[in-house]
Amino acid sequence: MAATVMHIWKDSLVMQPGKPVKWAYDEGVVLEGFTNIWRRTAKGEYFKFIQKSMDHFVQEDGSIRKYKSEEYNIDHIKNGRILLMLYKVTGQEKYYKAATLLRSQLNTHPRTKEGGFWHKKIYPHQMWLDGLYMGQPFYAEYAATFNQPEAFDDIAKQFVYMENHARDKNTGLLYHGWDESKEQKWANKNTGLSPHFWGRAMGWYGMGLVDVLEYFPGKHPRRKELLQILERFATAVEKVQDSKSGVWYQILDKPTGKGNYLEASASNMFVYALAKGVRLGYLPQKFEAVAQKGYQGILKEFIKTDESGQVNLHGTVSVAGLGGNPYRDGSYEYYLSEKVVVNDPKGVGAYLQAANEMELRAIPAVGKGKTILLDGYFNNEFMKDASGQTIPFHYKWQEQDNNGFYLLGEHARYRGAKTEELKQAPTTDNLKNASVYIIVDPDTEKETDKPNYVEPAHVSAVSEWVKNGGVLVLMANDLPNAELDHFNTLATAFGIEFKKETINPVTGRQFDMGKIMVPTNHPIFKTSGQLYLKEISTLNLKAPAKSVLVHKGDVVMAVAKVGKGTVFAVGDPWLYNEYTDGRKLPAEFQNFATGNDLLNWLLTQGPVTGKQGALKL
Repeated sequence: MAATVMHIWKDSLVMQPGKPVKWAYDEGVVLEGFTNIWRRTAKGEYFKFIQKSMDHFVQEDGSIRKYKSEEYNIDHIKNGRILLMLYKVTGQEKYYKAATLLRSQLNTHPRTKEGGFWHKKIYPHQMWLDGLYMGQPFYAEYAATFNQPEAFDDIAKQFVYMENHARDKNTGLLYHGWDESKEQKWANKNTGLSPHFWGRAMGWYGMGLVDVLEYFPGKHPRRKELLQILERFATAVEKVQDSKSGVWYQILDKPTGKGNYLEASASNMFVYALAKGVRLGYLPQKFEAVAQKGYQGILKEFIKTDESGQVNLHGTVSVAGLGGNPYRDGSYEYYLSEKVVVNDPKGVGAYLQAANEMELRAIPAVGKGKTILLDGYFNNEFMKDASGQTIPFHYKWQEQDNNGFYLLGEHARYRGAKTEELKQAPTTDNLKNASVYIIVDPDTEKETDKPNYVEPAHVSAVSEWVKNGGVLVLMANDLPNAELDHFNTLATAFGIEFKKETINPVTGRQFDMGKIMVPTNHPIFKTSGQLYLKEISTLNLKAPAKSVLVHKGDVVMAVAKVGKGTVFAVGDPWLYNEYTDGRKLPAEFQNFATGNDLLNWLLTQGPVTGKQGALKL
């Protein structure tokens, strides 16, 4: 389906020749699907398509072509999430400025008396379910990224207000829109509600909820409310799932209504919301079966491959709204009168997100119940971001640019593991709940004013933790860029020494200079092939350490079995985003695939795995 998108919408979602392209939320839905697929597959062509699409609008000064903040249209906020991603990955300030321009709209966006965002200035006093998806995930991600904790109470209230006004007590479903003024012809004169439960509107609301929860602080007092709303939403959606096809109707509660039909975009949105909710622990496991049944129904009912081999999505209603000109009265007949089309971007974008979410199920959940700790004590560097705040950087889980471990962490989480950072010195107490502990590139004085060096007490605590079954990963760097003297006091406790030399120097983009081959039938790297490691320190080994990868006679990677635990060592932080995310390295290098092999291996070591984690050398 992604290939279909890149074929039929080469130029930023221009669907009708002769019509000017607009700054439209549809594109954000599609590109969010691409973002998720890129993160799962690390195929650079997906990222390039995203960036090209947004660069059609975003100017060097951060202004956005075709966007007018004074329109106060909540739909126009949606694409901000793509701008945030582009800023985080590329560091280009124009994306930050453009995202901040959208964020500033929310400061003055008109609201209902209690504080709910109007859907649009031209639709005064109205909240629609659609708007919760268009505005709140961006609002939450921006707040999380740029340290605006006060925003989360406001974000939570939007979902609470909408549910309070729009939820039907009998079915649990939410009506499409609510008019505070009760002036609209479509609005019930007593409640202000529109008359029907439109599938896609409910889908927008559910997607908005799970996407917000991904950024919502774990200890925030209102998080529990959002989780309860999501479970009520999921329960209501399950009740109206068509038992025969597994998908959902255009008007959710009238399966036998005249002209009602199975609708693709809502079905995809429900599958995405439920599947993601289960995967991230927001919803009970029972909803996995609902998502699975829905996805199989989508494949059967809506996905069709034509004679050319192109994959197409059938069955999406092109649009549905309330009010406007010509006036949309919200009646049953109105919802059934709108055109049903093939490859509508809203449906396609929702499908990309749902399908990717379901395909994550193929990744082995070897990390379930386990925590990977990433050191933030010995590697403790800081920088200022575009907003001027000081943030930690260099090999961090949350860091999406070239220097970060975001992709490695994301794939650890796909495997069910938790990823956390240890900002204090390692002790027996703070290591006890970790399955894997990664120490990478300890600081030199040129990187940090007061480096935290490895001390004997740290060696003792880490050694004891390894003997009891911990899995330790030591990633050094070449000598000018890593402190090796103190680091080696830890490494030598396991028979490993990082040598003060540099091999595999690379000039410019001559990537072959950094090539290291993995032999077939490797005990760790099942994806044997070609790795890229640039400017690395090699290893001296003593028992119990053993070599697991050699390059031109030098030991590049080693493993030591100590007590019940395992130590893996390499002289380069080779799995950072720059060399795994598909944007820079030629396709023949396999850092991404072998990095996932390493994750699988690390997460199956230790005393609880029995023979599964055994290394044969």
